[in-house]
Amino acid sequence: MKKIIALLTASMLALTACNAPATQTTSDRAATESNNVLKFYNWGEYIGEDVISRFEDEYNAKVICEYYDSNEMMYTKLQAGDKYDVLIPSDYMIERLLNEDMLQPINKDEIPNMSNLTDSVKNLSYDSDNTYSVPFFQGSVGIVYNKTKISPEEIKNQGWEILRNEKYKDDIYMYDSERDAFMIALKALGYSMNTDNEKEIDAAYQWLLEQKERVNPVYVTDEVIDSMANGLKSMGVVYSGDAAYVLRENPDMAYFAPDEGTNLWSDAMVIPKNAENPELANKFINFMLEDESALDNTLTVGYTTSNKNVYEQVTADGGDFCDNEAYVIRTDNKKDEVFHDNEVIRAKLSELLIKVKA
Repeated sequence: MKKIIALLTASMLALTACNAPATQTTSDRAATESNNVLKFYNWGEYIGEDVISRFEDEYNAKVICEYYDSNEMMYTKLQAGDKYDVLIPSDYMIERLLNEDMLQPINKDEIPNMSNLTDSVKNLSYDSDNTYSVPFFQGSVGIVYNKTKISPEEIKNQGWEILRNEKYKDDIYMYDSERDAFMIALKALGYSMNTDNEKEIDAAYQWLLEQKERVNPVYVTDEVIDSMANGLKSMGVVYSGDAAYVLRENPDMAYFAPDEGTNLWSDAMVIPKNAENPELANKFINFMLEDESALDNTLTVGYTTSNKNVYEQVTADGGDFCDNEAYVIRTDNKKDEVFHDNEVIRAKLSELLIKVKA
C-alpha cells in the first residue's frame, strides 16, 4: 500500500528485472525462451532481499519487476492494457478491481501454503473467501510519538485530538493523504471513515482546518520515517510498518492507534485477468507464503507478515519485533475499519485537503 521505506525515484519506474545483471546469463535466456517469465508489479522497497533470486533459481524462471507508488498509478497502467502476472494492491483497490472484473481466481490447489496465513488476514470483506487474493502484509495507521516529550497517558486520553493540541504547535507531522487525513478527522468526531454523509465530511473538513490554524502541522509522506527516527518532531502520523522501523531505530519512540478507531489495511497478492503466465503466478504466490520468504520479506520491509509461523517467531522473546507495539496489529476494536472503494468521495476529499493545506 502505501507502505514504502525509501522514496521511489523516477528511474525505478522503468520496466526492469528485480535483480537485473549487466548481461543476460545463459539461465536467463533459457527461462525467457521457455516462456518461464513472471511480470511482477509491486510497491517499491516492498519485498525481501533474496526472495526473487531464490524463486528464479528454484523455478528456472525470470522475474521482471515494475514498481508503483500508489494504487491509483497501478490501476491506470492496468486500464491502459499493460499486462502483469502478480500485483500487490491494497484492500480498497482489490475491491475496485473485482467490481470491474479485472482479476482472475487464484488456484488454491497450487497454493498449499495458504495454510500458513494468520486468521486476522483471512476472509476479509473485499474478498470474503480469498477467491481472488492472498494477503501479503497488514497494518494500521497511528501516531509515532516521543516518549520523552509526551506521556502514554496523555496520548491515550486525548486520542486523535492530541494532533490539535496547541502545546505541540509546529511539532507535528501529518501524512499527506486525503484518505488518512480525513480518516483521522472523522474518527475523532465519532464517524465512519467510509461515510458519504456531506455534513459529516464537512465537519471533518472543519476539524482539519482548525488543526491547521491551531498547530500548523507539516504534511509529508515517506520523509516522516527518517524524520521521526531522528526525533525531529514530537509526533507524526505513520503507517504501522514504518512505525515498527522507527521504534527499532530510536528507543525514545512509541506507537499508538487511538481508541476512537483507525484504518486497518491489508495488501494482498492478486492475478490480473489478462496475466500471460497465471500458472507461474500461482507458484510465485505460494513461494511468497513460505516461511523463509515471509521472514525475509518482513525483516527487510518491517511490515506485519501474513504468515502465522513467521509472525510468532519475530514477536516471541528475542525476536526482531519482540515488544514492538507497532508490529502487533490489534483485532479487538470494533471502531477500526477497512477502506472501501468510493472514487467519488475520494475525489471530494482530495479537493478538500488541497484547500486545507493551502
